[in-house]
Parts: sequence; structure tokens; C-alpha cells
Amino acid sequence: MRRVTYSMGVSLDGYIVGPDGDFNWTAPDEEIFRFVTDEIRGVGVHLLGRRLYETMLYWETADQDPSLDDSMLEWAAIWKPLPKVVFSTTLSAVQGNARLASGGLAEEIERLRAEPGEGDIAIGGASLAAEAAALGLLDEYRVRVYPVLVGGGIPYFPQCERRVDLELVETRTFSSSVVYLRYRVAR
Repeated sequence: MRRVTYSMGVSLDGYIVGPDGDFNWTAPDEEIFRFVTDEIRGVGVHLLGRRLYETMLYWETADQDPSLDDSMLEWAAIWKPLPKVVFSTTLSAVQGNARLASGGLAEEIERLRAEPGEGDIAIGGASLAAEAAALGLLDEYRVRVYPVLVGGGIPYFPQCERRVDLELVETRTFSSSVVYLRYRVAR
């Protein structure tokens, strides 16, 4: 069965975006960018909320940007054809290899798990991940912890009213002092 994963950069105090909406502290250096590129190779479909979808729209045409280096062009070449499902109540259309979700999150994940296909089902965006966590749909949390305290904002971990036990699967420390932690939900 395809795993449902949630992978993002997070501040040491647990936020993916600071109180001012800024997340420039997660700008990856070359080593982390290569790591994230390798991680996205293992994704078969990406589920996104509206805000993350709009942020990632740049990559749909990034291959036309002459200022991009080879690693960014490689990312764009992987991201652009990747199937995406966008959850939004305000968008009426999406671009590229994306479609608007036709059902709720649980229904979409159930449908995607039943379809033949390779790769993980990745969830992007804190609100969407929080919903998946509340429904017990997340299989793995993948966290890149940045050495910064931002003091508030949008939390990486959803506030839920139940305990979730995790098993540590992998760790890695990058030269920039960013620490990668991969946890599997213990079932």
C-alpha cells in the first residue's frame, strides 16, 4: 500500500511559517536542495492545499527561467509532470498536471491508494496535513528542523486531541546544522 507522507521544513520551535508569514529561513542550501529533490523522486502524487499550490505554481514554468542553475532545472523537471491534487474551496481551475480534488481528503487518499501506481502520496501544507493527521491517514512525518526560533506562526504538527506514537526511521544532520528526522506512525 502506498504511504502517505508529510514533509516540510520547520523551525526548532515547531513552525513552518513565522508569525509574519515569512519562511525564508527554510531556503535550502545546495546539499538540502539535492536531498529534497531526491525525496520528491519517491513521490507518485502530491496533495496540496490552495496556498501551497499557489506558491508552487512558479515551478510549472520555471524551466523557462534562464537564471536557474542545473539543480533547480532538475527539480522543475521532476515537479512539473508529477500528478497533483489540489484541495480548495475557492479555486475553479488549476494548471499543469494538477486537478481539483473531487471528494474529501479521506476519499481522495482511499482512491489513490487503490489505484495502481508507484511512489508515496505526499501531503503538502499544514492545514491539509492537520486534517490527514486528525483522520489517522498519515503514515510518515518527515521533518527538516532548521536552527532558528521564530516565536509563532503556522505549526508543523497539528494540534490533535489524541496521542500518536512514532518510530524513528532515519536521521541525518546536514552541514548547515539542519537536522532531518523521519518518523513512521506506529500502528
